[in-house]
Amino acid sequence: MKKNRVLIVDDSAVMRKIVERSLRMAGVELDNVLEANDGWEALALARETRADLVLCDINMPGMDGLEFVRQLGSLDNGRGVPVVMITTEAGQGRVGEAFSCGARGYIRKPFTPDQIREQVAPLLA
Repeated sequence: MKKNRVLIVDDSAVMRKIVERSLRMAGVELDNVLEANDGWEALALARETRADLVLCDINMPGMDGLEFVRQLGSLDNGRGVPVVMITTEAGQGRVGEAFSCGARGYIRKPFTPDQIREQVAPLLA
């Protein structure tokens, strides 16, 4: 199975670790896990290296997840990289906005490894 480079973007270090652990529990083979505190930091990482998958919170200080996804697509290393939003947002408007910005999946907190698998496995196939 292919090992994947994943970028996890969340302003909570604890949540980034929970997402990483859930990916591993879901059976996602990880080669490298990159972490960013906000959209600005994530864009800087994306300029340097291409991820196979991005998991990103919507609500963050600095640059939020929606703006990050909009800008990611303009980077050479960002074009075509699947993004799954992970958030507490429950409104359908925010879900629709995430998809219109370029997100390919959406997971609400709290989540299970099975929910992670359902969203990311098709994107990594």
